[in-house]
Amino acid sequence: MSNTDTEQAGLIEAGRLLFAGSADFFAAAPSLGVLPPMDGVEIAFAGRSNVGKSSLINALTGRNTLARTSHTPGRTQQLNFFKIAERLTLVDMPGYGYAAVEKAKVEAWTELIHAYLKGRANLARVFMLIDSRHGLKSIDTDVLDGLDKAAVSYQIVLTKGDALKKSEMEARIAGIQAAIAKRPAAYPEVLLTSSRDDRGVAELRASVARLLAERGA
Repeated sequence: MSNTDTEQAGLIEAGRLLFAGSADFFAAAPSLGVLPPMDGVEIAFAGRSNVGKSSLINALTGRNTLARTSHTPGRTQQLNFFKIAERLTLVDMPGYGYAAVEKAKVEAWTELIHAYLKGRANLARVFMLIDSRHGLKSIDTDVLDGLDKAAVSYQIVLTKGDALKKSEMEARIAGIQAAIAKRPAAYPEVLLTSSRDDRGVAELRASVARLLAERGA
């Protein structure tokens, strides 16, 4: 086994142990004025409202009901904070881009998201969830532009990967890697996941474990 393989195996085990620990909801913030104090390393999950974000968070933590799932897009209307193994804060952000929600509410969510991203000094990375069947849309690239401008590190995580054939997966990943190659805040590795069959979940946990190790947490 090469050194790279050994390192990855160690990170996968570290990620498994991290998310096998406690995972508890501890705060919700519908506005900036009620954000919990910054404490330790924080990561956030963002994406369009029908991207499967809650399902992936549940798969990541091995808990079926940690994050609320709904057949109605736009259900998450606030920043939800979870403490993972007393080592990490995971933030479930409001989904964006759901046209059926009234315009004023969409604008309020958007303002909350951008203000949070710019003002959270302990935010280590945003995991940007993109539906693998559709790839990057203009509404996603608008969010990426904001992250680049705010100098917030982000990593693209493709969801619903079980819906693609192998050749489609490879093409989708290559296309997104090319699209983010010159973006200053983008982490170069693109992960493909599926909460339905758990593919890529171990690698996503490993990516979080690597981030914690880099931060000495």
